[in-house]
Amino acid sequence: MTALAQVRRLARRIDAATPPHRDRAVDALRALAIAGVIGGHWLVTALVLGRSHHGTVLHDDSPLASMPWLAPVSWIFQTLAVFFLVGGYAAARSYRGGYLPWLRKRLIRLARPVAALVAVWIPVTVGMLLAGVPAATVHTLLFLVISPLWFLGVYAGLTALTPAALWLVRRFGASAVIFPVSLVAAADLLRFGLHGPSWVGWVNLPAGWLVPYLLGIAWAQGSLRDRRVPALMLAGGAAATAALIAWAHYPASMVGVNGAHISNLNPPTLAAVTFGIAQCGLALLLRDRLAKLMRRPLAWAAIAIVNLSAMTLFLWHQTAFVTVSSVGLLAGRVPGLLTAPTGGLWVAERLAWLPVFAIMLSGLWLAFRRMERG
Repeated sequence: MTALAQVRRLARRIDAATPPHRDRAVDALRALAIAGVIGGHWLVTALVLGRSHHGTVLHDDSPLASMPWLAPVSWIFQTLAVFFLVGGYAAARSYRGGYLPWLRKRLIRLARPVAALVAVWIPVTVGMLLAGVPAATVHTLLFLVISPLWFLGVYAGLTALTPAALWLVRRFGASAVIFPVSLVAAADLLRFGLHGPSWVGWVNLPAGWLVPYLLGIAWAQGSLRDRRVPALMLAGGAAATAALIAWAHYPASMVGVNGAHISNLNPPTLAAVTFGIAQCGLALLLRDRLAKLMRRPLAWAAIAIVNLSAMTLFLWHQTAFVTVSSVGLLAGRVPGLLTAPTGGLWVAERLAWLPVFAIMLSGLWLAFRRMERG
């Protein structure tokens, strides 16, 4: 039997084993959101080899800082709103009372892969320091590896608030998002328009991501079945984002950029929220097409495998990037890997490295995927 025949056979087995009631389009959206975040990080993060008074060090840089014309790339790969949309949908569909057992089950599913990551990186960090690796390099590498954990903290918090979010959507429907959107707008007005304290913006961290989470709950409860509402979300969200960038001087990039005064993501701004609403509208409009595509066994098998260990892929993708880059140190300033992102040639070089990052991530996935399922 050829390798292709074996793959097709496995795909048919996965397809046959999938419960008929499973919404495959939702799983496809989750997998696409994870792939977007991973691909985005690999494209807009550069580890640059340089020198300081401590010797040779690594520091992180972003091609978006030196090549602002790449900002539209962030519009494609910043897909966190879709993940929170799917998270709200899944929470609403699974919650049937019994709050504490339900919450414990969901949080344990999140905690297992985090525990594996921490168990590996604590001794690795200690080993680097004992081996004399400059503290600046250790800090850079460790920050890249643990930075995805902020997402899980917010996601866990919103999961804990699911009963209140369900009540809010039952009471107001999809219009419930007006409350967190207003809170984000007020925080931005205070810190940007009225020159208030910058810490006010951290209110936006839960409030901003509550918006797509509520939309996911509204979707699960049937409030967004009419295609007109998602179309309005897409058009209105895109128009509002464009207006905020053009006239309110929000950054065009939907991810953080090294050295930028304002980040749309850390914490999320009103522009990030309106952009997320547009993304959610597009995701809902694509649902039927995705459902049709997922009837193909090969396509569904790929999505199903990703969803079985989505958090493992999310948490370890930066470790894959750091590992490949660290190995590249043996060869010096490897183009597209350890060189400064200063032009279009670097972009082409980085694209050539993406398959290598993916292979390394596949190995890490094979090693740690069982932790997620217990």
